Amino acid sequence: MSGAPSPGPAPDALELAALLCSRVCHDLISPVGAIVNGLEVLDDNPKPEDREFALDLIRKSARTASARLQFCRLAFGAAGSSGAQIDLGDAQAVARGHLEDGKTTVAWNLPRVLLPKDRVKLLLNMMVIAQQTIPRGGVLTVDPIGQGEGLGFRVAASGLNARMPQNIADLLSSGHLAGVDAHAVQPYYTRLLAQSCGLNVRLSPEGDAVVVTAS
Repeated sequence: MSGAPSPGPAPDALELAALLCSRVCHDLISPVGAIVNGLEVLDDNPKPEDREFALDLIRKSARTASARLQFCRLAFGAAGSSGAQIDLGDAQAVARGHLEDGKTTVAWNLPRVLLPKDRVKLLLNMMVIAQQTIPRGGVLTVDPIGQGEGLGFRVAASGLNARMPQNIADLLSSGHLAGVDAHAVQPYYTRLLAQSCGLNVRLSPEGDAVVVTAS
């Protein structure tokens, strides 16, 4: 008898750590590889114009790698001791450094306050999910829901051909029990962060935009 495959078990702590490490490595492979390529060009005693191209590639790739590392440190890392708080101004800076490029911009409408680190990690992961819904670029608009330490978030992604990946919406749902692999770990981790903050996270279409909310 045919049918959908049985869902796999939720990852234990050790597997979750390994999957998150794989995700971070995936984000860093491209810029680090470009730095290596640029250095190889320099090692070949290139023409002046090729040398300048290689140096420019190395500079841009190093900036990209640094921005991604800073973002991953806050979004996936320990980011201080247990119970630590993070300044939303710092979160804004790393979010812009990682997510803004020639196609995507961030409209940040949150107050500059200190929040528990898991709540800030949740916000940054919500922004990653929102960016994935606008593959051709657009605007990520970040707004507060509520106030104080109970602050929730709304991240609206608007852009050409914005789409809502149903698999990501399912992974954010607490009732979804499908197995988690390296491709699915980031939205699954976002769900765990929301649960640790006593919030529910959802992905839904709103007009021409796709919106991630945690409240």
